[in-house]
Amino acid sequence: MAQLFFKHGAMNSGKTIEILKVAHNYEEQEKPVVLMTSGLDTREAVGIVSSRIGLKREAIPIFHETNVFDTINSLSFKPYCVLVDESQFLEKQHVIQFAKVVDELNIPVMAFGLKNDFRNELFEGSKYLLLYADKIEELKTICWFCHKKATMNLRMNNNQPVYTGEQIQIGGNESYFPVCRKHYFNPPK
Repeated sequence: MAQLFFKHGAMNSGKTIEILKVAHNYEEQEKPVVLMTSGLDTREAVGIVSSRIGLKREAIPIFHETNVFDTINSLSFKPYCVLVDESQFLEKQHVIQFAKVVDELNIPVMAFGLKNDFRNELFEGSKYLLLYADKIEELKTICWFCHKKATMNLRMNNNQPVYTGEQIQIGGNESYFPVCRKHYFNPPK
């Protein structure tokens, strides 16, 4: 029975390497998968799933106008699994369409992404994945400043924490640190 999975974690928790590993494991058994990612993520290029350790793959980009159910349903093959990177950037409509892929096409969907932004607010995609997912799993990492579990993402600008501004600012280690609650509110100087 297919299910909708949401695997979330703070920055640097290994979400992208996990998605690439899952894809590899399916494909090694000659079971095709579909990789998708947000069209907003342009760090490497649009439509590229890229990990910090250098592994990358092409993926179908998801934009506002993308109907992910129609995209999956119109493929010339039935995938064994749909893998979605940067799922925090999904819109409610996309999450509902992925639920429909699970329920009507009987294809598992694994969505990987951040749960909360740098203001410690839920992303739209994460909010609806938390509501609609059959299974939710946290991928863990440690705080940039101590040994505790990181649960938040701290945006930095010129070595200063930033707590206000636009929700979406694409970036990596130059802009965001995974942090525990203590260091979210009181990062070392």
